[in-house]
Amino acid sequence: MLRRYPRESFVLSTKVGRMMRPAPGGADNPPFVQGLPFRGEYDYSYDATMRSIEDSYQRLGLARIDIAYIHDVAADHHGEAWEELFEIAMNGAAKALIRLRDEGVIKGWGLGVNLTEPCERALEMSDPDVFLLAGRYSLLNQPALDRLFPMCADRGVHVVVGGPYNSGLLAGGRNFEYQEAPREMVEKRDRIAAVCGRHGVDLRSAALQFCAAHPVVAAIIPGAKHADKVRENARLMAAPVPPALWDDLRQEGLLPPGAPTPKA
Repeated sequence: MLRRYPRESFVLSTKVGRMMRPAPGGADNPPFVQGLPFRGEYDYSYDATMRSIEDSYQRLGLARIDIAYIHDVAADHHGEAWEELFEIAMNGAAKALIRLRDEGVIKGWGLGVNLTEPCERALEMSDPDVFLLAGRYSLLNQPALDRLFPMCADRGVHVVVGGPYNSGLLAGGRNFEYQEAPREMVEKRDRIAAVCGRHGVDLRSAALQFCAAHPVVAAIIPGAKHADKVRENARLMAAPVPPALWDDLRQEGLLPPGAPTPKA
């Protein structure tokens, strides 16, 4: 599909950190359904990263990748072992990606994670360009706001916000962070939705536009199972949201005072 378009007309990112090994008997790779017959093995080494990029060229049939993210090098995937794996990643994958960036093979690199701490450590230990951070900056919760985002601003690093709907809770679903939402989050969502209702605003519009308003945020990634969802998200991003809505959310304690909101 992408080969049909001029290469300069899109930005292409991929991830490293999992080597895909052939599994002739088939592979169980949840949450993917009927995936290809490969099993994923975590490998954050220098050599595996170089191999992963080469493998991606072959799979994509394209000669350039713009951004490479080191994937899932965080406690939610590795438990207590994450710090040891993070050291391996900073001395292996990160150095490989810095070399590729310096040689002009890629334009930038960073982490693709669900937690803020690995991003903060990467800024302290290395030289990333961008983070793909899921679920840590949304209309419901903003753990990235006080520490990570100021660190990014100081370094000129940007963030791609994943999960602006918090796994669906802000889009009318029941999940929060990939599982059934706790009662306190449902209640907070309902209070935010009530404020949106008073202003005639779709909760999803407020959720998307809030995430995009922070200066360090370069893009947001709402989920889209089909083309109509992409069009719908584009419409929601363009829908008018009155400034009074953000004022009311702050007054009701539903937004931190320092969180940037869209300009009128």
